[in-house]
Amino acid sequence: MFVTVGPGKYHRKAGLLSDVGSYIKQLGKTAVVIGGNTSLQVIDEPLRRSLSEHDVTLKQSLWFGGESSQTNIDRLVEQLKNESFDVLIAAGGGKALDTVKAVAYYLNKPLVAIPTIAATCAAATPICILYSDEGEFLEISRKSKVPELVLVDSEIILNAPVRFLIAGIGDTLAKWFETKCSIKKAVPNAINQTAIAIAAQLYQTLIQNGTKAVQSIHEEKLTDELNDIIDAIILVSGSVSGYGGDDCRTAAAHAIYSGLTIFPEIHDTYHGEIVAFGILAQLCMEGTEIEEIRSLIKYYQQVGLPYTLQQMAIKGLTEDQWKTLGEVTVTIEDMSNMPFEVSPEMVIDSVRQADSIGTEMLAVSKN
Repeated sequence: MFVTVGPGKYHRKAGLLSDVGSYIKQLGKTAVVIGGNTSLQVIDEPLRRSLSEHDVTLKQSLWFGGESSQTNIDRLVEQLKNESFDVLIAAGGGKALDTVKAVAYYLNKPLVAIPTIAATCAAATPICILYSDEGEFLEISRKSKVPELVLVDSEIILNAPVRFLIAGIGDTLAKWFETKCSIKKAVPNAINQTAIAIAAQLYQTLIQNGTKAVQSIHEEKLTDELNDIIDAIILVSGSVSGYGGDDCRTAAAHAIYSGLTIFPEIHDTYHGEIVAFGILAQLCMEGTEIEEIRSLIKYYQQVGLPYTLQQMAIKGLTEDQWKTLGEVTVTIEDMSNMPFEVSPEMVIDSVRQADSIGTEMLAVSKN
């Protein structure tokens, strides 16, 4: 048995960025940072200052390329393979972190992750989600490494647009709904039962503190609830995947997310927002009582998650597009974790049903 539970070390506190050099120097004396353009602008000055204070030289600062694609990974590996440096620093959101996790894997370098938003658990997982250069999901790659060190400055998360945190809540909700579904195929053991227990507690944390955490950002106040949700999204969520291994994986919610990425109009909707809708479709696929689905949508309404296709810019699909969605979605690796065989027709029916329930509730909320 082999399990990668999560990062070697995780530190989260307000103002941490001003002291990151004291942590990074333990991994080397020279560094390269790769990240998103906005993230690099946010961290550049305090990162350079702190590294300099601790005698660590920042040799390069590079944009990751905008998509977690093999093209960008290969370009960065080629650019850095002959450079002499000790440690890679990844900064940004999920796609930036995944890209650098893959680069660190190919270059065999220690990795520090500095997530600047709390939108996914990418900082705490050893996988890389690969997309095409145009943003269409391709595969889950294991040619990626988990960071040795994750450094989270909660003030940076507080000052980021609230929509990122909302998306993170959506992505993290899926840990419970997908884990309790995919584990039905597994033989119970100490590790996968730990995963499902963590996922259940994670769900309770989101339900109890999610709305207050979103409100904290609106009010620009760093609260205990916000810190809890940051830790839940970035760290605890990743540990569910770590302990779950192949027994407790992403399932239909993420497969439906991946299938929906074939439509360019959805690319302005964040990963966790689409996954949140995927949860509703998965519940329909499982035959969940409509009142339970409506109850979850009420929570979505409180925190600001989408629950219809229209809210994600998909205003109408042709029959051919519906057919393509069903056919593509069942080929996604995540779908094989469902405890029953899923057909393209089941995907289409469940997405349509979820959208119908959501559209009905959206109309009521506007009255």
